[in-house]
Amino acid sequence: MRRQAAAALALCGALTLTACDGDDGGDAGAAGTGPGASTASPSATAPAPAPTAPGGATPAASPASPKKPSPSASAPDKPKPPAPGPACASKDAVSPNEIAVNRYTPEGGQYSLIVKRGHWGCPVAGGATPFVTVGEETWIPIAEDAAIGVHAPILSGSANKPITTHELTSWLETHPNKGLVFHYDVNKAGVIVTLGQEEYTS
Repeated sequence: MRRQAAAALALCGALTLTACDGDDGGDAGAAGTGPGASTASPSATAPAPAPTAPGGATPAASPASPKKPSPSASAPDKPKPPAPGPACASKDAVSPNEIAVNRYTPEGGQYSLIVKRGHWGCPVAGGATPFVTVGEETWIPIAEDAAIGVHAPILSGSANKPITTHELTSWLETHPNKGLVFHYDVNKAGVIVTLGQEEYTS
């Protein structure tokens, strides 16, 4: 019995020593301190330092360049109003030496022209400038030997040609109320001594 007990005790001691050695090996493997263990590399890489300007100062971020405004379609310019033309003469204005001749009368033993006074108006379409009459008809005596010059429609052409007082009154008798414009001069008695037809388009 003593031998058996001694043998059992020796076996137990051997098993205990073996278990302790195994624990030590396991701890070494877990700690990774054995010669076969490898060093783990870091999982994240540290960021590189920002570049520095001369003198050690960190360069400031460049400002963003301003955006150019996109061209927008602008409305077409309104046409400028035309410059005002020369002011027209007043409706009451009267040319001092121009008349529109309508007819004639031999009453009183002397030829007299029946006329209307007026003034040149504003140009109209086509460039014509009308003679605007003012007021009522009146009459002015004309000398039988008056110097008279006329053109179309009394005579052909655009240049004045001389005619007599009788030729003028004869034409007025057959062409009344044409309103042809003449400039004139009178003598001290108020009688027409010169009469010249003006350019005129009615």
